[in-house]
Amino acid sequence: MPFTAPQTLSSRERDPLGWCVLIVALFEAMALWRIGTPTRYYFDEIHYVPAALKLLDLIPANREHPLFGKEVIAGLIHLLGDRPLAWRLGPALFGGLGLFAFARLNWHITQRRRATIAATALLATNFMWFVQSRIAMLDMISAGMCMVGLWQFAAALRARKTGPARLHLIASGLAMGLCLGAKWSAAPALMMPGLAFLILRLRETGPLRIGRRGAGPIKGITFTEAALWLGVFPLAVYWATYLPAMFYPHHAVSPWGVIEQHELMIRLQDSVKKPHPYRTYWYQWVADWRGIWYLFENVDGAQRGIVMIGNPLSMIAGLFALVWGVWATAFRRRWDVLAFVVLYTACLGMWIVNGKPVQFYYHYLLPGAFLMAVLALALDALWDRRGRWPKVATGMMVLALLLFALFYPILSGWPLPFRSAYNFWMWLPSWR
Repeated sequence: MPFTAPQTLSSRERDPLGWCVLIVALFEAMALWRIGTPTRYYFDEIHYVPAALKLLDLIPANREHPLFGKEVIAGLIHLLGDRPLAWRLGPALFGGLGLFAFARLNWHITQRRRATIAATALLATNFMWFVQSRIAMLDMISAGMCMVGLWQFAAALRARKTGPARLHLIASGLAMGLCLGAKWSAAPALMMPGLAFLILRLRETGPLRIGRRGAGPIKGITFTEAALWLGVFPLAVYWATYLPAMFYPHHAVSPWGVIEQHELMIRLQDSVKKPHPYRTYWYQWVADWRGIWYLFENVDGAQRGIVMIGNPLSMIAGLFALVWGVWATAFRRRWDVLAFVVLYTACLGMWIVNGKPVQFYYHYLLPGAFLMAVLALALDALWDRRGRWPKVATGMMVLALLLFALFYPILSGWPLPFRSAYNFWMWLPSWR
């Protein structure tokens, strides 16, 4: 059972750190290979790269989103020059960091070697994480820091001493603040560490003694201190990411203008109501029904395509795993499964109730990642069974990896032999 005291943790399974590092290294190598192609902006890079360039000159732009993601892109442009590598290197590095953090999060929550390795491989090959790691957008910078924040909180729960646990909590708060400072999409996931601490504290002390000293879930960390590192500190870090905007020569953000700034951002986001050909709804994301063509044209001397869809096997199998996850939680008390089911539901639920007029498939990036963790735990349960089930689980893993290899040409902008060659991968009319 996860989130138990360190003395009760299982020591039967070895930490799969080496395997996870290998998977992350392979992923990062593929993400960086030919990342400079195409050599011009594609899809939403037309918004974020110019905004980053203007940020270097302290000119307001793209004011509907927070600044940290654009600060990362701007910083790399400053270091490497205004070229494709600099535009996209930040998301690629944060994609690799986020994948590693996801692996460590899985290990700290589940303490299951096979499930951790499987989850890492499934996320690396679920198409979405790879494609979003190769484009100069804000989403991967936010998602990567989200995974770091969750990992550090889970590490704090597993820490044996107060000192290391406190450092993990501080790192968690820092990462969560930077995550929110890149994009607001991860907000539901960022609420989970504080809620988890509260629930685990209430389970031990009850509501009347919640402030009792020496109580868990992290020995030596009071309820007030946890609120500081998981609540106040991330918000302070988030607001600190607006520091460059406070020095704009025109339309500067006031250090005390928190409410006014966010009213402006919400107003700007809600003003985008013009129909978009790739506008989709949450149930289409879940069914992997409609993706986005980030690129499809003759560029850099060849016909190229980059499509944002999910791995058809792992994303659909993950839905069946969700059903199993609810059952496993209710009848097997699998709290590790519940953790990822809740993260998936919270991140998807935000978009179900969100009033934003235009939404896109890449908003499924975080829910799709947590879905891979649930699927990995379901496969791990099959590996524990007798008969043919272990072979079924292994076959699904192998097929998911093979599908990534099969779709790689139109996930990475590989040159196509002729324009209509993309039809080979268009298994559904709605993918076109």
